[in-house]
Amino acid sequence: MTKIPFTKMHGCGNDYIYVNAMQYPIADPTKASIAWSDRHKGIGSDGLVLIDRSPVPEADFSMRIFNADGSEAMMCGNASRCIGKYLYERGLSDKTEIRLLTLSGVKILDLHIKDNKVESVTVDMLEPVLENESQFIASRAQGHGTFVSMGNPHYVIFTDDIDQVGNTGRKLEMHPAFPQRCNIEFARVEEDGSIRTRVWERGSGITQACGTGACATAVAAALTGKAGRKSKIVMDGGTLEIEWRESDKHVYMTGPAEFVFDGEIDSE
Repeated sequence: MTKIPFTKMHGCGNDYIYVNAMQYPIADPTKASIAWSDRHKGIGSDGLVLIDRSPVPEADFSMRIFNADGSEAMMCGNASRCIGKYLYERGLSDKTEIRLLTLSGVKILDLHIKDNKVESVTVDMLEPVLENESQFIASRAQGHGTFVSMGNPHYVIFTDDIDQVGNTGRKLEMHPAFPQRCNIEFARVEEDGSIRTRVWERGSGITQACGTGACATAVAAALTGKAGRKSKIVMDGGTLEIEWRESDKHVYMTGPAEFVFDGEIDSE
């Protein structure tokens, strides 16, 4: 039995278990994520994140992320911000701009430092994709949502009833319209212009926040005339600031990242 050091972190309540895979490789991350994510019998989290060296020169580090059900995700905005804080504050990098390799491409993390601590991180989430035949079958989509891919698939529905996230989100994740399953957002524009959003994450269910979901919601709001190019997305666990720039068509996400605790867990 091997002891694996881990760090629990969260971004706006979206919590993951982080392991330095450069020192402690995980042989079966799917199995580990299922066991460790259990909130009653394990550490408790929305999934497992492995931080490793990049196999390509275009990036400084790589990220693999596994949902609570063991499925591998392509990208997580909240997790990428946490990785930026982890790398800088744990002394693994002195860079304030870090290139992170994910399954949806290389993301640039811009760290905002105060008193040698990472206060927040801006992530260049690249350009959204609004049509993707492998992830979305438009003719079979339900409701009046907007499909946005941020490297992973999202379906954003504007409604006053955002609390239907549990029942409707569960059904839509598995809908035939989404061959690869889908993250589902329920959003409502508030009087102050912010966008209150609840999310059903593919493979994890209801989560406190979803970075790519916040980006997808902001893009959908701009496309449907409900907001401009800058939005404050208020999720269950906190607020993210999103900008969809006209200059390069990239989406930029800014938000906090926090340490929760460190520990060790047995690994077979």
